Amino acid sequence: MKFEIRGKNIELTEALKEYTTKRLSKLEKYIDNVKEAKVALSVSSEGHKVEVTIPLNGVILRGEEATDDMYSSIDMVVEKLEKQIEKYKTKLYKNHRGAGLKQALKEEIKENLGKYQDTENFRIVRNKKFALKPMDEEEAIMQMLLLGHSFFVFFNSHSDEVNVVYKRKDGNYGLIEPDFD
Repeated sequence: MKFEIRGKNIELTEALKEYTTKRLSKLEKYIDNVKEAKVALSVSSEGHKVEVTIPLNGVILRGEEATDDMYSSIDMVVEKLEKQIEKYKTKLYKNHRGAGLKQALKEEIKENLGKYQDTENFRIVRNKKFALKPMDEEEAIMQMLLLGHSFFVFFNSHSDEVNVVYKRKDGNYGLIEPDFD
């Protein structure tokens, strides 16, 4: 696994890089074919914060922890990611009785397609309100994937407007921007 470690308001020492790499390498025993992990280490008024993002077969594992000590934050984020991996694997196994990941995803897609083809009446069954956090398109896509949704509404920090990112049928992503002309 390749690690992309970057720091904000912190000097990335070799010891810190080695510790981060060593602890995150522990995750390789749970998951196969992971190419990269993005790690952001930062120091702010919240404390020593670690954010880890690992793309995994169309799913993104993401963990974030902040404590008074960077090494503790790293340990805690690794524990959080281990729990996410275990939960994800258990869910896949229970839903598909041990079928391979590709087969499990195929079955899930087929199930979801069938749900919406015979719909005659469209009615709103749930109304949801949420606070819009300023973010860029990439972060919005990550949030969408973490939530398991096919779209995500966010406040674009670059354009200062409400935008929507969505997953396209071809596997790419789209961005909907308002035009008030």
